[in-house]
Amino acid sequence: MVCRAAASSRAGCCARAPPCHTRAVRYEGRIYRPPSEAGSYILQATIGCSWNHCTYCDMYRDKSFRVRDLNQTLEDIRLAARLGADRVDKVFVADGDALAMDMPHWREVLAALRENFPRLRRVSCYATALNILQKSAHELRELRELGLGLLYIGPESGDDVTLRHIAKGATFEQHAQAAQRAHAAGLKLSAIFLLGAGGTERSAEHAEASARLATAMNPRFLSVLTLTVVPGTPLARLEAAGRFTLPDVNGLLRELRVFVARARPQDAIFRTNHASNYLPLSGRLPRDSGRLVELLDAAIEGRLGLRPEWMRGL
Repeated sequence: MVCRAAASSRAGCCARAPPCHTRAVRYEGRIYRPPSEAGSYILQATIGCSWNHCTYCDMYRDKSFRVRDLNQTLEDIRLAARLGADRVDKVFVADGDALAMDMPHWREVLAALRENFPRLRRVSCYATALNILQKSAHELRELRELGLGLLYIGPESGDDVTLRHIAKGATFEQHAQAAQRAHAAGLKLSAIFLLGAGGTERSAEHAEASARLATAMNPRFLSVLTLTVVPGTPLARLEAAGRFTLPDVNGLLRELRVFVARARPQDAIFRTNHASNYLPLSGRLPRDSGRLVELLDAAIEGRLGLRPEWMRGL
């Protein structure tokens, strides 16, 4: 079999893929992917996250970032193709922000994927604003021409104070610039924002600035998740010291209401169906903002049921 990701939701913007012991893969450590990549072949071309400082995240703290040996990566592609080339139409390149790979690696990997998977229609990976900006306009266009089609990027917030507090590593302006560079190269973006990231102290500023950044980034896909304070993270230590407080349920819903009402991308497919959220929503923004605001008002006023705590997850 070819290993695909199919797992319970995990760590906010992603899901954890279960262990796979086929000879098609040699995964190192825990593997994560976006929920929308549940049917994709997961190719671990990098190990860990090149940034790995975000205060809320525990996904890659057990790994030191490195680019995996190219020969091993290419061998895994060939083995996976022998076991199921006709069943692979999407590939997600892991780990945390594989866009950080240099161009020689990307060229070899994308060429091998095209050669070995005849039904391939999309290659995607996580990215950060910084490693998008570190690629030249020519390099980004080349990656698109070679088959990389979709970048998942998690600004989490548009509020620069919040971005500093969560150690995201990039500002509002850098995220907006990165999105413009990706669009110019023909790359699609999926952007993720995180309810509660500003705590109670910056809740209003976080919600309003996140809506502005979603507008500026203009992603094709847009999702909002709810922060969970994960034990052992720097954010958990801040919470224990009384220096961070997560908004209550209504506070989180009010953040989401501001975001939905004010975000104005051109035409983004919008989802809040991740297991971390209290209210699953779907639609397009800005087309469906009025309908979504009405649902949020009903939830805030207690007229619409929420996902119970026992059904929520990371």
